[in-house]
Amino acid sequence: MNCFYHPTTPAVGLCKHCQRGLCSECAAVVDDVLACKNRHEEGVHKLEILTARNLLQSERVRSVYMKNFSFYGLVGVAFVGFGWWQLDFLGLQAALFMALGVFLLYAALTNYLEAKKYK
Repeated sequence: MNCFYHPTTPAVGLCKHCQRGLCSECAAVVDDVLACKNRHEEGVHKLEILTARNLLQSERVRSVYMKNFSFYGLVGVAFVGFGWWQLDFLGLQAALFMALGVFLLYAALTNYLEAKKYK
């Protein structure tokens, strides 16, 4: 591949903004990536900042899903256990507690599976 701006010179890399081949004369290093010198440097810098923010946000989202997983799981187990323990005494109300517990366990499972997407 040759440089987009100097067709006879071999390219050393691609501009992160426009994906054009760049020679060492046309390439500018911005945040450890290449950009067209005096053309796309600011845009590439903004793109790198956005990427870093997205990675940080992804970690935060995963953390929230894991907290939800823990909370829903514990409360769901408590509801199912209480319903099972009181089944003879409360009857249909105990079944309602167990149904709510199963629903919370389902919510815990879905939060866990969603958290796995953000590794």
